[in-house]
Amino acid sequence: MANKTPNKTLMDSGFTNWTADQLPDLTGKVYVITGGNSGIGFEAAKHLGKAGGDIVLACRSVEKAQAAARELRTYVRGKVDVLKLDLSDLSSVRAAAKDIREKYSKIDALINNAGIMQTPKLKTADGFEMQFGTNHLGHFLLTGLLIDLVDAAAGRVVTLSSIAHLSGEIRFDDLMGAAKYSPMDAYTQSKGANLMFALELDRRLLASGRTAISIACHPGYTNTNLQSTGPTGFFNFLYKITNPLLAQSPPAGALPTVLAAAGLEAKRGGYYGPQKMGGARGPVGDAKVASYILNQDTANRLWDVSEDLVGYRWAL
Repeated sequence: MANKTPNKTLMDSGFTNWTADQLPDLTGKVYVITGGNSGIGFEAAKHLGKAGGDIVLACRSVEKAQAAARELRTYVRGKVDVLKLDLSDLSSVRAAAKDIREKYSKIDALINNAGIMQTPKLKTADGFEMQFGTNHLGHFLLTGLLIDLVDAAAGRVVTLSSIAHLSGEIRFDDLMGAAKYSPMDAYTQSKGANLMFALELDRRLLASGRTAISIACHPGYTNTNLQSTGPTGFFNFLYKITNPLLAQSPPAGALPTVLAAAGLEAKRGGYYGPQKMGGARGPVGDAKVASYILNQDTANRLWDVSEDLVGYRWAL
């Protein structure tokens, strides 16, 4: 079972109501956003592009990404590019990283935004449980393959977690849910892995003397297609009721991501999210972290296991 030690914030960053109008001029900066064609990713792209940033939408569907890019260009000052990335297929992750490396010499923020939620029991192209494989392992490999480009810009890796991680745990004895699968447990584990990776990455970047930093965030409870494309049965029905009543809008839900990617107020190793309704919505500030996330032995083990699973050794 997960540790029942009280959840806590990692630091006091000095603000409790950050907004996108605090962004500096981002002209000439490059922001790669996984799953940036809709929801949180699209709204983050809009905020960053309006401030002058160049946007790269890395998405599973190139057609949907191109449609999103056309719409974005009516809002933003920066350039908008599109590339194919399927995080559930490590060969696609490697191909996308190669594509990015051929086009860009630096990345000011790699935003690990794409994700799936509460799916039925499915497997990725590489045989991993779909949620852990897509949400964590795909991003783990992508970040490893591109970290030197982030470092070249003294940039940021931004990884999205969820308030759902608070009820999760890393189940090393059954990471892929082979013995017992629950759509919710698989989701909470994957988002705990996202957060644990983000914080461990920053520790390793700092220890290695790199200029890149890592920051985590979560969008609270935001009304996006995440709740309609993954869950089935009861949860699918429930979200149709609760989304209109309780969820905040995608532009508001994207603010923690924008802060983490480009806000001058964000701190390395920080974790940001909404401040009201248990982190579900409201103004943006420091978010609470479950105690199991801060266990260094668990973080080291997750890193080592992740390297083994994706077949890639980080040079940190």
